[in-house]
Amino acid sequence: MNFFTIITSLFAISSLFSYINARWIKLPGVIGVMLLAIFSALITVFAGKMFPDFTELIKDLTASIDFSSTLLDILLGFLLFASALHFDIKKLRSNLSGVVIISTVGVLLSTLIFAGIFYYAVALAGFDVPIIYCLVFGALVSPTDAVAVAALLKKTKMPDRLETIINGESLFNDGIGIVLFITFVGLAATPGTHFSWQHTSLLFAREVFGGLLLGLAFAWIALRMIRAIGDFQTIVMISLTLVMLISLVGSLLHVSIPLAVVAAGLMIGSSPLSKNADTKHSDYLQGIWQLLDELLNTILFVLIGLQMVTISFTSAHFIAGGLAIVILLIARLLSIVLPIYLLGRSLNIKYNSILILTWGGLRGGISVALALSLPLSPYRELILTASFCIVVFSIIVQGLTLNKVVNKLV
Repeated sequence: MNFFTIITSLFAISSLFSYINARWIKLPGVIGVMLLAIFSALITVFAGKMFPDFTELIKDLTASIDFSSTLLDILLGFLLFASALHFDIKKLRSNLSGVVIISTVGVLLSTLIFAGIFYYAVALAGFDVPIIYCLVFGALVSPTDAVAVAALLKKTKMPDRLETIINGESLFNDGIGIVLFITFVGLAATPGTHFSWQHTSLLFAREVFGGLLLGLAFAWIALRMIRAIGDFQTIVMISLTLVMLISLVGSLLHVSIPLAVVAAGLMIGSSPLSKNADTKHSDYLQGIWQLLDELLNTILFVLIGLQMVTISFTSAHFIAGGLAIVILLIARLLSIVLPIYLLGRSLNIKYNSILILTWGGLRGGISVALALSLPLSPYRELILTASFCIVVFSIIVQGLTLNKVVNKLV
């Protein structure tokens, strides 16, 4: 497929699924289109001969799109910028301690706890997965996904404080998650290599602080340009270019692109776009990015569903996926309980909110993208299939029941 055919097919499928969901199914948008995409992928895998033309289209489309690269290098920057642009910076400041602890210490604890339990659980189930690959798996599923969280929390009745913590955590936890993932993948690829705190600390500092500095610097330049003009079309173009430049320069400098675009989005969203008190341009820009966010989310969740075509359908892998879902929920719960127990007063998180924070920690496309980026190994297919099981469970089951959990516990 050429580029135009890929884009046209993707938009046509996304539009059709969105229409069917809005017209008949009436589920929350991202959940409905993802279910339809999964159903289409299953038709492709199990009933391909009954629908040869449709099957060929889905297979060609999935094969033509590098999901990992498309999400991490292109879509993610726009989606995170849109989420950060709408984030209330005042609420973030008032809940900063909870956001920082859960997005750093919480991710590290979740990774270690998940890896330890998963290692012994799959061994009892008859799988021989080395501990280093369990750590790789834990690192790619422990960070919550800002895109999934932002898309699904819009439809919930989450209390403001908990919504701020979950949203803020999902925006900032990619830094430590990606550093852990890169470190463990490097150790897995070169057996016998010893873990180095110095190397990991330097990698973490470059990814996190380099990304934050890059985003703030580019956002400052963009703000200066925006405030010097009054043409809204140019303002929109500057904001789009800002995200693309951050993604390009961030990849060249090997700093965290997610953190860079989040920092830029928070700065742009919390700053006046004109020297006078007129907020018209700010409101219009928010509206443009909200529409773009919803369109790209629809396309992203269609892509996630269609990735079912690439999954290895073996009962053993799905058993591992089922175990991983339960273990990740346990790890998520403990990674919240332990910091609250040790720093309860400073975090100021009530114990009845722990289950909401646990159930609201949604995973999304980033986990699938990182799993797809894994180098070939005897454990890649198991990790990929289990990651997909976690994401589907998280978005569909946790996403659909989150309101019920909130209503029961609040």
